[in-house]
Parts: sequence; C-alpha cells; structure tokens
Amino acid sequence: MKNLSVLISGASIAGPALALWLTRYGCTVTVVERAPSVRPGGQAVDFKGPTHRTVLERMGILDDVVARQTGGTDQTIIDAGGRPRAVIPGEFTGGEIEIRRGDLAEILYERTAPHCEYLFGDTITSLTETPDGVDVSFAKADPRRFDLVVGADGIHSNVRRLAFGPEGDYVNFLGHYYALAELGEEVADGEPVMYNEPGRMAAVGGPKASAFFVFASPELDYDRTDTDTQRKLLAAAYRDAGWRVPELVAKLPEAREFYLDSLARVTIDHYSRGRVVLLGDAAYGNTLGGFGTGLAIVGAYVLAGELLVAAGDHRAAFARYEEQFRGYAKVSQRASAGPFLAPPSRLRIKLRDLTFKSRFLLGLMLKATDNFATDIELKDYASGS
Repeated sequence: MKNLSVLISGASIAGPALALWLTRYGCTVTVVERAPSVRPGGQAVDFKGPTHRTVLERMGILDDVVARQTGGTDQTIIDAGGRPRAVIPGEFTGGEIEIRRGDLAEILYERTAPHCEYLFGDTITSLTETPDGVDVSFAKADPRRFDLVVGADGIHSNVRRLAFGPEGDYVNFLGHYYALAELGEEVADGEPVMYNEPGRMAAVGGPKASAFFVFASPELDYDRTDTDTQRKLLAAAYRDAGWRVPELVAKLPEAREFYLDSLARVTIDHYSRGRVVLLGDAAYGNTLGGFGTGLAIVGAYVLAGELLVAAGDHRAAFARYEEQFRGYAKVSQRASAGPFLAPPSRLRIKLRDLTFKSRFLLGLMLKATDNFATDIELKDYASGS
C-alpha cells in the first residue's frame, strides 16, 4: 500500500492506533488534531481478555502499557457520613490492564510520530470526494488530496458531520452528563470513594480524575468550548447535595483541567461512505460504556488489516471491516452507564450496591464483560491467515 495516502482526523487513541498499522503496512499517513498537542489526563481506560492483549502485543506496545498501568483499585461506595455501603472491585472498574488515557495516547504518539505527519492545532473544514481521492480543506494548512479519510475524532466527530450529516442524526443523548475535574491532590487524598444521591454521583480518588461526576438531566444547550458555563451547569446540578460535594463544587473555578459532556450513543447504518470511513467512538461510541478503548484498538487493527488484504481497495476493505466488526461493536448499543453510576432513586441505589455485595451477581457481570471483550475472531493479517 505504498502509494496509498490516508488522512486520519483525531489523535487520541483510535487515530494513532490506526496510524501505527497503516505506516507499518507502507501507507503515507497524516493525522490532524484540533488540540495543540497530545492531550494529557482524562479518565482511565482499560483492556480485558486475550483479544485486547493479542492486539496490544501485535502492535508492539503491550510492555509499555503494562509498565504504565495504574493497577485496578477498589472503590468504596459510601453514604453521606462517609460510611461504607459496598465495594466496587478493581477488576470491575479497571479490567485486566488499566492505564490513564493520556499515557496511552502518549505511547501511541511516540510510536507513530517518526513515521507519519501530525498536524496539531488544526481541523478539517471541507471534504469533497472525486474519482481519484478526497479533496480536503483545513482551517490552517493548505488544501490537499488524500486517497482515504478516516474519522477517528470521537462521538462529536467532525468528519462524520462533514461526510455523513448532522450530529443529531447519529448521536443519541442518554439522559445523563459526566464531568472530570482536576481539583488538586488534596481533594483526592485517600482511597477512591463514590457517593450517590438519586440521579447524582460524585467520586474522588483513583485514576479517572481527582473529582468525577455523573448526573441525570434533560438535554442541555451549551457551547462545548465554554468551560466557564459548563462549570456553572455542574454546580447547579449539584446544588444542595450532601457529603463533600459543596467543597468540590466550590473548587470548580480553580480546576486545572475540566471536561463536561453528555452520555451519548452513536448509531449509524454504515461505517463508511465512499472514500471516508469512521473508526472508534465516531462510529460506535457509548460514553462511559467501558468498551470504547478496546473497540478503538481492535477496530483499528481490523480496518488496517482489511485494507492490507484488499491491497488498498477501499470498497472491498471498508465492506469487510464492517462485516467483521459490527457484531463485535454491538456491545456499544446495549447499555447506558448513567442509571448504573447515578441510579434514579434510593431503592435503585440500594439494589445497585447489593450487586457488588453478591459474589454471584458480580461474577455474572464480570463474565459478561469478558465475553463481550473476546467476541471476535482475530485474523493474523500480517501472516495472511
């Protein structure tokens, strides 16, 4: 595929994972990213089971990921007085291997930067498909033509919007929002704990962020770039909450990092349109669903492998990628983490907590997640088998 030029939008996990494979297979790859650099921080992500481990091994990054893993940490569910109600085991929250998203992104960037071009601080403004490729305009860089364009730019994908249509046609709001706030080490000092009131959750400690929130809400209208307004929305959602929440909310204006977004699910009939294809959350995202990073790295492996087998014929490769992967990605269509993390009533909170007190029920949940993570037969594309 040495004559194949590919533009990837998104430099978080899915995009660089695909870049790693495509450059290894001989493609000329450019990655464009709106942020000014690889983004640090973010919530912890995890891998589980032999499928994820095999892909990480074949990528050549398993040892690096293991060396920087956070280690699954038990999280205690507490009441307003700080008394334990139940314990969420680290194997449930952190899978087999847990790593900070920013650390994983850094590993992938370091492995790919010498072999492909990164355009940071830029974004795609238009896509025009021609018989010979896709003409791409950027906010800053000069226009170029690429053979293929990949949208690996998350649930709010710019590529999907330009090539497929408005976000509202494909992204379904799931009735909750979440926020991550870095409020300082003093906030997160001690063991990870989680506190619930009906429709609201607040947690501190652990590898996600120093403070982590999930709350039920009607769909909100706000500017996704306006963090000041987002902080106010979060503060309003937690007005009159108990435990340490007033302390956490009071620190929001000084948060070093802050991110708020909806819990949402992407539903799309086809992952590709012409020479444009979607990967990761842009195609099958489900916020906080627990499978996003695994789907991203396995999806990148399958997409790149099918392009290799098809010798760069995107029509054949994109069809096989979807055929191979859609069944595996179905897990992203099945659940919403909101009612689990922020149950709507005190009874539902109690029932959720009882799940973690029952070895039998916890075992069923762990077995189900393991089954989802391994529900695909991996081809060995490099060996042709």
